Amino acid sequence: MVTFLAAEGSEHNPVIPIWQELLIGSIAFAVLVFILGKYVWPRMEETFRARVDAIEGGIQRAENAQREAAALLEQYKQQLAEARTEAARIRDEARADAAGIREEAASRAREESDRIIQAGRDALAAERGSIVRELRAEIGDLAVDLAGRIVGESLADEARRRNTVERFLAEIGDAAPAGGGKR
Repeated sequence: MVTFLAAEGSEHNPVIPIWQELLIGSIAFAVLVFILGKYVWPRMEETFRARVDAIEGGIQRAENAQREAAALLEQYKQQLAEARTEAARIRDEARADAAGIREEAASRAREESDRIIQAGRDALAAERGSIVRELRAEIGDLAVDLAGRIVGESLADEARRRNTVERFLAEIGDAAPAGGGKR
């Protein structure tokens, strides 16, 4: 090796590096590694950690926002379903109320109609009774006059006249058809 070192001054072998360059290169590399390890890599680690935290925090915030949105959507759907149920219940109540009102109005109309018909029947019966009394009295007077002409004596006496009329009407009542004289 000594011969090799001696030969070094004469001509340099390109495959074997010069020891001074190797020493300076090694010291520069060590200084560079020290500076990078002391200042640059911790900052890079801190920056990477901040970026990871920001990304993970952003993802976490996005997931939280998505969960909140899903919860709000579910709450909205539930409120919408409740509103629809309430609207259906109100519609059904309104229909039931309308049916009840219609039924009540129809019932009142039937009652009023029945009352008016009954009042008409009562008035008709009263009028019929009045007409029957008037006709009986008139028939009685005519019968007394006719009987007086036939008998030849005057039936002007009131008591006799009343007896004659009542007897005549009784005979007519017995001779009346079974249907009550209605045609």
